[in-house]
Amino acid sequence: MRPSRVKNDTRIPKTHHAVWPTVVAVLFAGAAAAFLSLAAVRSRSEASAPAGSPHGSVCSAGFGPTIANRESPAGPAPPGMVWIPGGEFSMGCEDPRGCVAGGHDPMPDARPIHRVYVDGFWMDATEVTNEQFERFIQATGYVTVAQRKPSPEEFPTVPSEQLVPGSLVFTPTQGPVSLDNPCPWWRFQPGADWRHPEGPGRDIRNREKYPVVHIAYPDAVAFAAWAGKRLPTEAEWEFAARGGLAGRVYAWGNDLHPDGRFMANTFQGRFPYRDSGDDGFAGIAPVARFHPNAYGLHDVAGNVWEWVSDWYRPDYYARLAETGRIARNPQGPDDSWDPAEPFVKKRVQRGGSFLCTDEYCTRYMVGTRGKGEVNTASNHVGFRCAASATSTAVPNQVARGF
Repeated sequence: MRPSRVKNDTRIPKTHHAVWPTVVAVLFAGAAAAFLSLAAVRSRSEASAPAGSPHGSVCSAGFGPTIANRESPAGPAPPGMVWIPGGEFSMGCEDPRGCVAGGHDPMPDARPIHRVYVDGFWMDATEVTNEQFERFIQATGYVTVAQRKPSPEEFPTVPSEQLVPGSLVFTPTQGPVSLDNPCPWWRFQPGADWRHPEGPGRDIRNREKYPVVHIAYPDAVAFAAWAGKRLPTEAEWEFAARGGLAGRVYAWGNDLHPDGRFMANTFQGRFPYRDSGDDGFAGIAPVARFHPNAYGLHDVAGNVWEWVSDWYRPDYYARLAETGRIARNPQGPDDSWDPAEPFVKKRVQRGGSFLCTDEYCTRYMVGTRGKGEVNTASNHVGFRCAASATSTAVPNQVARGF
């Protein structure tokens, strides 16, 4: 994580000016993705939300069929990866406020729903784990963004004693708080990084199968390059996460808990002070503890956010739809722009995390979008990799232990 690039942000609590300049980018540039303008969203939702639909019919309107390619991959599956056939599908999300457990946010950046085509590709069946990331560190000596000390030249207005390595850690509050201000449940923790998810004093021993966290975008890119892979595009990620289903609210269908079963690691109880762990996990979970989708992908909803390669713009879907054509293998916009923070560079994040709940953030819904400042890390952001069908580097994963 880096100190804030947003100077003199009026949302910083006045009593914390000595501390908060180092964490504003994390709080408000997108690691949690749903923090911005939440009060306005809640107000609008109370006035205009459509009636609830128990079966997701409101949220599934506007979608055409998914037409998957029939071609098979040329060779065997690389270790730990599954084949995603690609094809044509409808991408995006209807206003989820009319759905049961749809939350308060209308998700306008996930519309209009538009047609997209992606080629077939390989994708990691799970999020990258601590043990996989440790092999990368041992082989390369790479130092993550959260482990680096920010420079005074980069942040001349930040006191030198605050220029320390660290990252953002979710911290439950003691009781109910306003959900319009995320500051009470996040803290900048010096020394927090991928090896120490909660900070110094606790490491990742016995958490080898947990997803690696405190990963900034450059860290994910560096790992993927070393592994002979890449990050998926946003379109690839959504096609894969939908598992061939057209217009469903979740990666598994339209019911959040089909037959009473939990399908993802999300937040139950009362946010942000009590996660009851009804899904089996209070906090982050090891990978692959929930049923995979139809393509064999685990945890495409909840657990940890996943970086994708696209720059973030809320108007990108509208730009694609305006062409009137099917978008073929879209790579995302050429630049980043978020009207809430126009000078902060952000990439798209997908899938939601163990902190998602209909009380606050429902971005475990498969067509919804998150966003993150590229040098921001936290304990609920990780990634998974993809590889093109024609990639010649993928077979090298056998030698690297994948």
